[in-house]
Amino acid sequence: MLDGLTLDQMRVFVTVAETGSFRAAAMRLSRVQSAISHAIGNLEAQLEVELFDRSGHRPQLTLSGASLLADIRALLIKVDAVRARARGLGQGVELEITVALDPQFPLPVLGRALNALCETYPTVTFRMLSKPLGSSFEALLEGECDLAISGIDLINPAIELEALMTVRRAAVVARSHPLAQAVDTPLSTTTLADHIQVVGEDPSALTGKRDYGVVSPSRWRVADNLTKKTLILSGVGWGSLPIWMIERELHEGDLVRLPVAAFTKGGESTTQTYLARRTDRPLGPAGTAFRKALLDALPSCSLEIDAIAAAQDRLVD
Repeated sequence: MLDGLTLDQMRVFVTVAETGSFRAAAMRLSRVQSAISHAIGNLEAQLEVELFDRSGHRPQLTLSGASLLADIRALLIKVDAVRARARGLGQGVELEITVALDPQFPLPVLGRALNALCETYPTVTFRMLSKPLGSSFEALLEGECDLAISGIDLINPAIELEALMTVRRAAVVARSHPLAQAVDTPLSTTTLADHIQVVGEDPSALTGKRDYGVVSPSRWRVADNLTKKTLILSGVGWGSLPIWMIERELHEGDLVRLPVAAFTKGGESTTQTYLARRTDRPLGPAGTAFRKALLDALPSCSLEIDAIAAAQDRLVD
């Protein structure tokens, strides 16, 4: 009989599995350890299976426990989604919407979406957090924002991802830099090792140990793309920047594209961007309108950005 099965027992089970011990689960859930043990014991009695092997120093999932863990996680996510939807049905218009934005996402797209939002909800305040790489997900998980626009496809059962657009990036250097004179053949890692690569620093604990597009052993780290662009223009080193951000500098010749061998043709790389939200927190009317406005802005802005990139491709050819 499963009549006594509760959501609380299932949440305790998932927490013990994630933290690795009854004590750690008790700390996370702000309970005494005996309550955690009692909940797991009741759950095992209801399911008539042993979920944890308690013979060692730490509880280990049994085969039955490991098999049921994914099912119970999925069930809890569904329950949270139902609760979120129920709260959203009676929710009024938000006073403020906070978005964690990966700075490589094209600002023209965002601007068009915000203009549309202002027309529909002129009283809603919009707050933008600059959060590169994995820090946008951290802000979302910690409740600092309502939505996140990220260039990382980090899989988390508490987050729902929706694909937005692909951002084209190009490796560039100032025209005064020595590398600007050697752009006829692909540049190897050995060649680039003699020059500083300016890269964005990842402040996130989720992805901070991973490097994206870093090929030179000599590197300077910066917090944002504007600083990165300024340093590259000053001749300090080379780096990769979104093409939409450097259109004028490429057209006027202040920046030169580098055919970095580790990237694709013309020293390009691409990043898929995503709109992310918490599955257990509903979007209000204004948040829903912003999502729609953002998706509606993608086709027209993407065509404009592709036209810019195509023009730059012709210059390279």
